[in-house]
This record gives sequence, structure tokens and C-alpha cells, in this order.
Amino acid sequence: MAEIKLSNVKKSFGSVNVIQGVDIDIKDGEFVVFVGPSGCGKSTLLRMIAGLEDITSGTLQIDGAIVNDKQPKERGVAMVFQSYAIFPHMTVRENIAFGLTISKVPKEEKDKKVAEAARILQMEHLLDRRPSQLSGGQRQRVAIGRAISRDPSVFLFDEPLSNLDAALRMDMRMEIGKLHQQLNATMIYVTHDQVEAMTLADKIVVLKDGRVMQAGSPMDLYHAPDNLFVAGFLGSPSMNFLEVTVDAINADSVTVHNSSLNQIEVPHKGRSFEVGQTATLGIRPQYLHLTDAGLGKLHGKVVLTERLGSETVIDLTLSDGSKLIAALGEDTILAPGSEVIFDFDPMQTHIFPETR
Repeated sequence: MAEIKLSNVKKSFGSVNVIQGVDIDIKDGEFVVFVGPSGCGKSTLLRMIAGLEDITSGTLQIDGAIVNDKQPKERGVAMVFQSYAIFPHMTVRENIAFGLTISKVPKEEKDKKVAEAARILQMEHLLDRRPSQLSGGQRQRVAIGRAISRDPSVFLFDEPLSNLDAALRMDMRMEIGKLHQQLNATMIYVTHDQVEAMTLADKIVVLKDGRVMQAGSPMDLYHAPDNLFVAGFLGSPSMNFLEVTVDAINADSVTVHNSSLNQIEVPHKGRSFEVGQTATLGIRPQYLHLTDAGLGKLHGKVVLTERLGSETVIDLTLSDGSKLIAALGEDTILAPGSEVIFDFDPMQTHIFPETR
């Protein structure tokens, strides 16, 4: 186990700045997930921690020691890649032991570590099989077992579940969560899947264009996003954004409206606004509910209804032509073209001074 500290870490490929001054503190035993859209720099950042990419500037510390110039094998880290990277001609036992074999670990110690990794991953019965005889999830467990056998200070996962189908991905996500609880190890996990981020992480680091947009616990980021990007990135379906005009500013709230929304008072949460400016109001689809005429805040026309079993997702067009998504927790049937009215609690909204 280990603490990790990144201080003003930057990475450039020629004139292209990929990582632009990242500062992150990772506690001993913490499960941290780097999440963001493709090209945000999350995998590059992980490879820099692993020692597979050089750091252009800034410092990387593991357990208080600066490791910028240390080789990957000297950092006490083990990495699980998106591709399984296991050898088809070797048995599961030989694949798990591969790193120990090339490090010339004595056979007795090597066998003990392989057996322990197999026990943790519940794959003792697979040790004599070859990869061609394994499912995708079993192959990924072999790759994780190889990492466990090295007894690293830090586990690094680079989108390890993206090659699996949906059901297997959920199973393996649970397995990785259990593994963290069992080993109590420091883990850094890269994904573009917000469900993986929300369910696995102690801390989420949201990245965009090589910069940290926000870092914190999953529910902190969900309930208190710092900016429009984080608000729109976390949550499924994505948060609705409506352009509104600021009419008044109060001690803890602002009064806003637009052509399809009657004047309402919403908490500003410490953000600064000016009367007359255009701002963005965020409403999560789950916080909208159908109501009767005269009681609602938003009037719209149904474009599409998606019935998902656990919820029904409604795609709406408001009176001013803007789009809105509502996620209802019941099996609601609304025909395309239907006129509907939705209400929401203004205290559950988010208001941002910037516009999209």
C-alpha cells in the first residue's frame, strides 16, 4: 500500500500539451477513479504513474519518494491493461507467475504467491487451463492475478472491463470492488464509464483536456458539481440545462426565468451572479415529475418515450424549442405528441454563471 502525490504534473508531446498541471493526492488504501471523455488524458496520466510515459515537468511521489526517474519495476506498481495481455501458450498458473519467473523468485515462494492470488480470485480450479479455454471474465481475472502475485504497493487499472459484455462487466466490477476491500490496497482505475466510476470509487477525479475539473467522493460530485462539465458528465440520463435570465439576487438564492419557465428562486451555492445576465439552470431528469395543469413549472410536448422497466425516460420539447429529458420511476405510457406538464423542487437544481 502507498500514498501517491502528483504536484503540477505536465506532459507534452512536442507542442501538444496533453496533461496541463495536475495536482492529486491519493491516500493509502484509497480507490481512485480517473474519468472523462476520450482524449482527456486519463490513460496518459495513469501511464505516467506506472512509469510507461515520461513526466515533462512536475513531481510524482509514491510514499514520499520522488519517482519521476525510476523504472516501472522500481515503483512498486502493477498494471492491468484493457487487453488481457496474457500468453496463449501458457497455462493460467504460468501466466500468473510470469512476472515472478522473470524476476527469478524462488519456486517455493512463487508457488505460494500464485496459490494465494488464485484463492483470492476463486480460480484455483482454472490453474492448469490455457487462455483459449477461458471466458473473457476469466481471462481478465488471470491478468488481475498476475498483478496480485507481485504484491505491489499500487494497483493500476486501464479500462480493464471495456472488452467485456454488459452482464460480465457488472460481475467483474463487483469482483474488483470486493478485491479492493479484501486487499485494502491503493488502486487507481481509469474508465470512461460513469457507472464504474460511481460504484467503485472512494474518490473520482474528473478530467477534461488534461486538467482536473473536480475531485471528490462520488456523491459529492453528483450532488455538488463545481461546473457545467462535471454536472453534465456524471448522471444518467445527463443533467438538463436551460438558459435562464437572472432577475434578482438574494442572500442564498437567485431568482431566474426563461420563456418556458416561470420565475423561480433557486440556491446559488456561493456562486456570483449579476442581475440581467444569462446563466444555466441544471435539473436532473430524476427530479422531474408529472403534475396537473396550473401546478407545473415546465410545459412540453413528448417526442419519445423509452420504457426501461425500472424507469421510463421521456424526451420532451419545451415551448421555446429547447430539449428536456425526464426520468420517471414508474411504467408511464405517454404517446408522442402528448402535451405534458412537469414540476420540480427548485432546491434540487444547480445554477451556473457560465452558459453552454
